[in-house]
Parts: sequence; structure tokens; C-alpha cells
Amino acid sequence: MADDPAKECGMAEHIAGLTNGSEQTAAGRQKETAEPGRSADRTDMERYSRQIRFAPIGPEGQRRLLEASVLIVGAGALGASLAQHMARAGVGRIRIVDRDFVEPSNLQRQTLFDEEDARLALPKAAAAAAKLRRINSGIAIEEHVADVTSANAAALAEGVQLVLDGTDNAATRLLMSDVCFALGIPFLYGGAVGASGMSAALVPGETACLRCLIGGEQEAADAGTCETEGVISPVVELVAALQAAEALKWLTGRREALRRTWISASLWPSEWREWRLPGPSRDCAVCGRAKPPAESGLPMERAEAGPKRLAVREEASAAPSPRPAAGPIRAAVLCGRDTVQLTLDHPLPLERIEERLRADGCIITRNPWLIRAETGDGRRFVVFRGEGRVLVQGVSDAEEAVRGLTELLHQPNEEGVTL
Repeated sequence: MADDPAKECGMAEHIAGLTNGSEQTAAGRQKETAEPGRSADRTDMERYSRQIRFAPIGPEGQRRLLEASVLIVGAGALGASLAQHMARAGVGRIRIVDRDFVEPSNLQRQTLFDEEDARLALPKAAAAAAKLRRINSGIAIEEHVADVTSANAAALAEGVQLVLDGTDNAATRLLMSDVCFALGIPFLYGGAVGASGMSAALVPGETACLRCLIGGEQEAADAGTCETEGVISPVVELVAALQAAEALKWLTGRREALRRTWISASLWPSEWREWRLPGPSRDCAVCGRAKPPAESGLPMERAEAGPKRLAVREEASAAPSPRPAAGPIRAAVLCGRDTVQLTLDHPLPLERIEERLRADGCIITRNPWLIRAETGDGRRFVVFRGEGRVLVQGVSDAEEAVRGLTELLHQPNEEGVTL
């Protein structure tokens, strides 16, 4: 990054706003704003007055929203819009998880982010959380800069009443559907590509799971993504609005009003189709053995044990490292992005990697969550702090990405020491 004092000062102020807000979401804020049983006070009544005047919600529905907890998986186009809907409606606790960072190409449709977020390569979950705190300081926001995998999916969904789908790939959607059906948590599916979008409220014990509706990862991936087919912002907002409306119905206790159909819509050309959702499949290991949602409006406890079969989220097979770096390197090719995600079983020494990359003449962007290095050959290495996770951009071949990271980790410095 260029040594521009004004830019450095602006970056420090921008990041300080994010990190200070994050610290304020700890126990104090959560206890005050999202404690189950908290009644809506006069300030709440004024803030949410137009929503409360909507008869199906009313004061009781607003109280339920203030007590509610949701998980939003993905903070991109859909996730950002969903997060705004939930925050402005007064959902008491919002948990956001996303593995990615803000780039200029996101700004066309991802409404929570701005040019400064992209310049600083801020993680989407952190940037989104900071904006949401400014939108509504009376709720608790919990952000996770992480990849969603079969190892952490159940823990991320613990204690929430709904999971809202803001993901950008079939593997994560299917994994979260599997986990939700194991834990008895409704999964509000949504997807958008081109000018078309789809939405459905999938309820364990009442409807089929996502796997039964769209098939496995390969079948879903064959349908195309916004990376390969493009996407326009209006269809994203349409799908997010459909998901958010169902979320409000469920969280306010108006579950009889929940839409029991799969909607497929196009804005260009204009089309609208709707099908009734099928019930659980008796032969399916996911929805055939699902745990029904709790009847109460309170957050649900994590299940002691789920079904024997949960999806393992992998977008590509692991690629063997030609020179293992203290353990295997798992590789996943991210569809349509010329990007490979590499994951090690241990955190990487971020400061030492940054030092090495600077010595090699790379252009470095740094923030508290990651470093991004632009190399002279058109590649970018994005190394996340404390995760053992690296994005290699400008590469679509897993073995090439692994080779590049391995060379970085094993290349000796001037003293002959490797990372």
C-alpha cells in the first residue's frame, strides 16, 4: 500500500470505527438489547411505530422480534440486504458469517459496502456489522469472519430461531440446509443469478429439504452462478424481500401465514412462477429424519446429535501439496472467480508472510483481519489472520495455487530461514 499519510489516517479512522463497534457487541450490549423477555419500551414503540401499526405484527409481534435471534450465512448481495431488513425490523440478535472480503466488483449490488471498504479489503462480515450497528444501535450484532464448513456449521446455528441463506454457492447452501434440518431450525433459501431469483421457506418436519429440491452440489452448480452468468441488483432485492417477509412471519409468531411455495421469478423478461413445496421425503436421510421446530418463540437449543449424514462442504477435491507445509493443504476452486481457497490445519504467521511479500516487491493491503498481496505476475494472496486460510486470486487451477503457496512458505529469506 502506498505510504500516503492522508490515506493511512483515513484507513486508521475507518478501521477504528469497525473494531470499536465490534468490542461494543460483547456481553453488555447483548444483555441490554437482546435478552429474552425484554419488553418493547417507548423508544422502541416510536422507532418501529409503522411496523407495529401493521396489524399482523402489532406490539406483541414487535416484542417477539426484539427477543429473536437469526443467523445470516453470507454477507454478499443477498446477505447484506437481508441483514439490513433484519436490523431495521428490530431483530434482537443478528449473527453474520462470511469468508470473503469487499472488492470493487461487489459495490454494484452489495448495499452495505462502500468504496473505502473495498480499498481496505475489509472482511464482509466485519464491514457489514459496523454498518448495521450504525443503522440500529439497540440490537446485538455478532460477526464471524470464517468459512462455513461441516466442522463449524452447527455451532454457528446454535441458539438461533432462523437461518437466512445469503450464500453464493451450492455446497454451503446444502450444508446449512442439512444442519438446519438436523437441529430443527427453519432455513429460508434464496438465490439470484442474472435477472432471475428463487426463494422458499424450508421447515424441518413440514417440507422437503434443499437437497431433495435441487439435487446435489453438482446439479445445483450446473445451473450457473452470478460469477458466471452475472446478476442485476433489482433481482437481489426482490429475493431478499421475499426471504425477509417470511422471516418476519416466523419470528412474530404468525407461522400460519408462512408461504408454503417455491417462487421462481424473473425481472428480465418479467415472469413469476410458484409451486407448492412437497413434504419431507421418507427415504431422505436429511428431511426424512428432521427434528421439528420448537413451538415456542424462544431461541432453540442445539441438538445433542444430528442425523448420521451431513453434507461436507467442498467445492473441489483437496489437492495434494507437492511440498507439505507442516500438514496438508486443502484446496477449493471458487466457481467463476479465478480464485482458489487454500486451508491449512494451523494458522499462518501473518507478520512473517507480510515481511516476505514486501521484500519480494508485492503491493500490500493490511487490516486487522487479513493481508492482501498483489504480486508482479497478476496473482493476489489474501491471508486471513488466525485461520490458516488463504485465497489465491488470478488462478483457477488448484495445484497451481497450492504450488504458489508452498513456494511462498518454503522459500528461504536472506538469512536462509523458511516460514
